[in-house]
Amino acid sequence: MLEPTKKPPIEELKLIGPADLIQQVAEYASGLGLSDVTESVPWREAFPEYTEDQLPGFILAGARHKEDMTQRELARQSGIPQRHISEMENGKRSIGKATARKLAEILNVDYRIFL
Repeated sequence: MLEPTKKPPIEELKLIGPADLIQQVAEYASGLGLSDVTESVPWREAFPEYTEDQLPGFILAGARHKEDMTQRELARQSGIPQRHISEMENGKRSIGKATARKLAEILNVDYRIFL
């Protein structure tokens, strides 16, 4: 069974100075496995059609797919009606703390991602 992993916090580095020195630092950082994300876009800007209240449902559906489970299988293992799982995934039903803990245990994730 997979265990949830603790990811390190994302750090940000901003550089001010001569362009040639900044380029040297960027090349060195790239050699360390760091990447330049100045061209990236926050997901909320990339997908404005998705609202904040839909996010837990998307996460639930993604975690379920990652474990290669159907809604019916998740319902059987969790004791939560399949209809409720569908409603949670579609943003029509909120995921409470107790439910989040139950789902997280089965889907091998941290329960807080559903809240």
